[in-house]
Amino acid sequence: MDSGAGGAHGDIRLYVEADLGSGAVIGLEAPQSHYLQRVMRRSVGDIVHLFNGRDGEWRGRIDGIGRGWCSIALADRSRAQVASTDIWLVFAPIKRARVDFLAEKATELGVSALWPMFTARTIVARVNAERLRANAIEAAEQSDRLSVPDIFEPAKLPEIRARWPQSRRLILCDESGRGEPIAVALAGLPRGEPYAIITGPEGGFEPGELDAFADLPFVTRVTLGPRLLRADTAALAALACFQAQLGDWTRRPNSPANP
Repeated sequence: MDSGAGGAHGDIRLYVEADLGSGAVIGLEAPQSHYLQRVMRRSVGDIVHLFNGRDGEWRGRIDGIGRGWCSIALADRSRAQVASTDIWLVFAPIKRARVDFLAEKATELGVSALWPMFTARTIVARVNAERLRANAIEAAEQSDRLSVPDIFEPAKLPEIRARWPQSRRLILCDESGRGEPIAVALAGLPRGEPYAIITGPEGGFEPGELDAFADLPFVTRVTLGPRLLRADTAALAALACFQAQLGDWTRRPNSPANP
């Protein structure tokens, strides 16, 4: 998978793990070096923007490049780091191509963490967390994000229930119709708190499977309209509704508060 990406305005943006600061020289990994040199045809003196999810976005110049290596000399910070909307997506894994798509689009929609969840009807038996992270990094580079979603290790639904942080509100997408329409439900919830959205597998949750969450005071059951949605469609639709009502879609593009 290609690791490099251009931002919304054509700038090359790359995610790195290293600390970023004025005067620092950052060595890139081999795939990123290959991308700059062979794919984007960049050379010494060209501008590259780096971010790490902590220190904002920094403008730098390529000060050395060769086979399998590249170094970027940082000049100045082009965007400050700001807090992003804290919204997890807990989802039942789906087939490889569609889970790649889900990770990419959920990142573009601003999700702060992805947590694969095995339910009774989940068909996929294994999730490649490293591949999910690679898709999330590439989507963050492309979408002008300053952060990359956390990728949690896959877990079974009862384990997720047992480990759930009490401070995080949960929006439960219930295809049985026992919840309120999502727009109505979200309108009654507070802004600025940590949230999570849970969506089920292609075959839906088993009867009673969601009752493990029913007695929790921070759970809101919602429905996603009159049509039966695919698992990935449901997850992205719920995220879009959340961002429009309680998240960062009230901000203008390219505002200083863009996460």
